[in-house]
Amino acid sequence: MRQIFLDTETTGLYPAQGHRVIEVAAVEVVNRRLTKNHFHFYLNPDREIDQGAQEVHGISLEFLQDKPRFADIADDLIAFIADSELIMHNAPFDVGFLNSEFGLLGLKTVEEITAKVTDTLKIAKEMRPGQRNNLDALCRHFGIDNSKRTLHGALLDAELLADVYMAMTRGQESLMMALDKPEQADVDVVPGSHAPLLVKPANADELAAHEEYLAALAKSGNCIWNG
Repeated sequence: MRQIFLDTETTGLYPAQGHRVIEVAAVEVVNRRLTKNHFHFYLNPDREIDQGAQEVHGISLEFLQDKPRFADIADDLIAFIADSELIMHNAPFDVGFLNSEFGLLGLKTVEEITAKVTDTLKIAKEMRPGQRNNLDALCRHFGIDNSKRTLHGALLDAELLADVYMAMTRGQESLMMALDKPEQADVDVVPGSHAPLLVKPANADELAAHEEYLAALAKSGNCIWNG
């Protein structure tokens, strides 16, 4: 399944109060690799931008005057995210705004368009309870370079989110790789021989590390087994 990492910037916090999407960006990931396929538009909201919102993303109404409106790009956006796993940080916020925009046009909801909606903020809170889990904090935690993120921008944030998600789920990938490709045994056994198989028991430190690793996988919500 294609994975699409999406982010929006808006005129304010609440679509129910008439706020609109002014930037939408999405990047495609296939087989845990970013492709060159992405979707990005600035949009004219036909309304004022709250000062607090503008301080966050730095997008002015003057800049948006010659940009398309959401109705102009809606069909292309739907085609880009259709049948994918749509991944967002604080998904209820972005989904709420997209569904508001789609609703104004009489179109289907995000949940009807995509195969699955995943919220990386929820995953992060389960993995790191009681800690800051915004995008900047997660970039710092996983050692991801976010030095270009001086203001919120949908395209950069979508790309950073893809990196964060890969880091958060890397343990699961490593586990599956280990299962698929077991390491070469230390002792060569001749086929047909009856030589005993030598097994080196794990020490206390290795057992503790193993239990900690399984606990982290369980908290991520992506663990397919638990020994």
